[in-house]
Amino acid sequence: MIIGTGIDIIEVSRVKKALDMWGDKFLSRVFTKRELSYANKKKFPHENLAARFACKEAVLKAFGDTRVGINLKNIEVLNDSKGKPEVILHEEAMKFANKNKLNKIIVSMSHTNNYAISNAILWRNE
Repeated sequence: MIIGTGIDIIEVSRVKKALDMWGDKFLSRVFTKRELSYANKKKFPHENLAARFACKEAVLKAFGDTRVGINLKNIEVLNDSKGKPEVILHEEAMKFANKNKLNKIIVSMSHTNNYAISNAILWRNE
């Protein structure tokens, strides 16, 4: 049963500006080491990071206003062996998932050189 959905779109230039302005301080607040490692292998890492940022925001929106205490780094967006994005929750985000008996978070994301977009669907078995 679907118990929540979220969607987010961001201008890639906003992430690029944050990188230029705050550099590692921004990166370490928002992304995990594994996310950064993956993005840094890309020709345009800021586009990939923008898509992951949008995905994290989409997950938070799907959570609703119970997002207090959940920071973006608690939501890790990786790719499985086939390249499909998957969400791994940590700390407060994991506590929220356990409390609400979430079984799965299904996400999709895409980007161009101008925009990144993502959606998230929260699933609970009944």
